This record gives sequence, C-alpha cells and structure tokens, in this order.
Amino acid sequence: MKSEALIRTFKQDTLQVEIFSSAEEAGKRAASLVADQLEKSISQKGKANLLLATGASQFAFLDALKETDSIEWDRITTFHLDEYLGLPEAHPASFRKYLKERILDEVKPGQAHFLEGDAPHIEGEIERYEDLIRDHPIDVGCIGIGENGHIAFNDPPVADFNDPKWVKIVELDQACRNQQLGEGWFTSFEEVPTHALTMTIPAIMSCKAISCFVPDKRKGEAVFNTLYGPVSTSCPASILRRHPHAILFLDEEAAVRIK
Repeated sequence: MKSEALIRTFKQDTLQVEIFSSAEEAGKRAASLVADQLEKSISQKGKANLLLATGASQFAFLDALKETDSIEWDRITTFHLDEYLGLPEAHPASFRKYLKERILDEVKPGQAHFLEGDAPHIEGEIERYEDLIRDHPIDVGCIGIGENGHIAFNDPPVADFNDPKWVKIVELDQACRNQQLGEGWFTSFEEVPTHALTMTIPAIMSCKAISCFVPDKRKGEAVFNTLYGPVSTSCPASILRRHPHAILFLDEEAAVRIK
C-alpha cells in the first residue's frame, strides 16, 4: 500500500506492524485487509466466520468496516470475544448491545452468535459457545489490546498460552476495570463487574488471520511491551508475535514508544 497516511511498516518476529498518521487511516487499512480476507474465504468455501472486538478503541475500525461495500455480509457468521458476567444486554456496557448498535443491526450478517454473560446456566453457556467456535473455525479475528496488555479479557494474572479451554470465566484485574471505567462505560469503579466470560488465548490464536487494531496514546506502553518485551503472560498480547498471519495496526499515538 502506497499512502501518505502509512508512516512505517516492519515485522517483529512473525507479527506485521503498520503505523498510520491517524486512527481513522489505520482503521480504514485494517477494514480493507479484513474485507480482502473475508472475500478470500467466501470464494473458497462460500462463507466466512468473523470474530469481532468491542470497546472504545474499536470505533474507527468498525465504522470503516461497515462502510466497506465489498463485504458479502449475508455469507458471514459473526462471533465476539467476551462479555461481562451477569450483565444484562440492556446495560450500556454490554458488548452484545455494543455490537448490535454499532455494526450488526446495520450490516445484517447471515448469522450472529453472542456470548450471553447473564445466561441462567453459565457453565452450559460456556460449553455452548466453545462448541460453536470449534465448529466454525474463525477465518478472521478482529481484536484489540488493553492498557494492561490483555487480549479479550485475558488479563496478565489469568492469561494462559496453553489453556485447555476455549471459553472461560475470568476475574478482571484492577487495571482492566479502571480502563472500563475510564472509557465511560460505568459511573463508578464499584459498578464495574469483577468477572467476565472470555475466549481464551488458544481460541484467539486459532484464528486463521488476526487483525489487531490499536489506537490511542494510552495504549503506548502495552504496544511497546507487546513488541519488545518477552513473549509471556505478563503482556498477553505478546503472543501475537507467534501467529503466522497477524497484523498490528497502530496510529501515531499508540506507537509513541516505538523508535
């Protein structure tokens, strides 16, 4: 891609890194490559499975994705990464609500599967969702990185690169809960749930391709640790350096510590 918006591209281990002048430009590039991968999957097997992230950091990417005319949404089945334990869908912080309102109600995918954090039988819900993911191998996983380096809700204390489970209940660490409060999803720290359901790291790494979109200066430390720290659960996102087909899309602010 030749563009004035693209500032720099390089590889760290197997992870491709692209840095752009703004979150909007990075989001457009990520959406374009995700659309290309979906088209490839649809041409090969007539359908595609797409995994979506949520959170304030994903706005520019999702806006660009839903404006990409080439995507055959009726041939796509969507999944998402995580959901707060016990939180009803009507709550402003619900990821089901977020995805429906920000993209899914508009693009109308062929199928959309949601992780029900307030299901009456949580262990059964975990088993149901894990079976769905295993039965629908993800062609493209669209994820972000948290301020503490998490991917999905795999915070450093609970992240496991060899987790036998693909979906599980996790306790959220204080840094993660503070991020959710800081993004405006809750009115007080006490209101932020202490636990969530999440896809595990092996489940995320099973995606055939991964698009990781990370804007904003507040993510700079996590981005630095992802790229230059050890590949360890102290920064769970560092495992992306071991995925064969992953790209990290950054704006200048998120890349502030990259020399």
